[in-house]
Amino acid sequence: MNAAKTAFKALQPALERGLLALDHAVSGYVQPRRARGKLILQPYVGWGTPDSVELTGRVLLPRTLAPARKGDARWRNFRSVLRRLLSREVGGVRVTGTLGGVSASDVSNSDGYFTLVFAPAPGGQPFADGWHEAQLGIEGREGSTRARAQVVSQARFGIISDLDDTVIQSDVTSLPRMLATSLTGNARTRLPFPGVGALYRALTREGEARNPIFYVSSSPWNFFDLLWQFLDYRRIPLGPMFLRNWGFDLLGGHGGYKHGVIERLFQRYPNLSFVLIGDSGEKDPEIYAEVVRRYPGRVLGVYIRDVTEASRDEGVLKLREEVRRAGVDLVLAADSLNAASHAMSMGLITPGEFRSVLTSVARTYET
Repeated sequence: MNAAKTAFKALQPALERGLLALDHAVSGYVQPRRARGKLILQPYVGWGTPDSVELTGRVLLPRTLAPARKGDARWRNFRSVLRRLLSREVGGVRVTGTLGGVSASDVSNSDGYFTLVFAPAPGGQPFADGWHEAQLGIEGREGSTRARAQVVSQARFGIISDLDDTVIQSDVTSLPRMLATSLTGNARTRLPFPGVGALYRALTREGEARNPIFYVSSSPWNFFDLLWQFLDYRRIPLGPMFLRNWGFDLLGGHGGYKHGVIERLFQRYPNLSFVLIGDSGEKDPEIYAEVVRRYPGRVLGVYIRDVTEASRDEGVLKLREEVRRAGVDLVLAADSLNAASHAMSMGLITPGEFRSVLTSVARTYET
């Protein structure tokens, strides 16, 4: 095993060069010539506190993506996926932005990424709790792009959720099924798990004093727009996403990356407790158990969607006993109902919200 890892590391630079060459060769075919020319900004979702907001995005050459429709052919969806994956990034571009009267700027790196950090001047007005709109632009060019940012100052708790096989059905435990689902679907044909929208709406208390939700996934940033459209279309609460860079960065391991993001969230919001939601298909149970150990009293519950065989369940149930000794319940279930039941018992959602989840799950199984 160690020899294989050593051999892979030795080959990795050559493989990366090969991938880059393939990217350049294929993208010329996949991205129509008429789409080339001016630069575009792809902002992601900002997040932060009243004193500091971080907003990441990317500078790209234009790409042609038709709006997703339920009746789109699989080959059309596959072409759109390729256009996302083979995007053309542009480095060395200065991006400027304003948020609540505060300005920030950054220069895109070789992968096109930029990060704007908005911080009010000393003695200035802090950012208010809730959603904000930022205006972004490229220095020296006309036009602006809107972006959203979520500021958290007061909330009962926060939610950290995986996406693939937790919210959206992806079949990550089967590579052939996962590829077929991911590469030939779109934002309107991909399916959520039963009751997930109702459960997340209940946990976030949409329309009231909102509890913030953060999505952490190993999906590449190239799929940001697809995932955002999926959440919006399925009425699943929106929130900042933390995705990964496309390429060999995705082979660096799921656990370390995800744990690092959760650490940042726990440290940025030291007075906030969290509900952690994931699935049994990868390392979510192990990652969340480690978070429970590192942050005693900060985790209200761990909800794991069961998408694996019985042999994997045995390991998850052992972790359940471990986190229970730390005073935290780990719920392993195939749908959202058991998680909703536990959340109601903890006072995280109301009996009426639990009934909404129950109705949603029942309606799914009836169809």
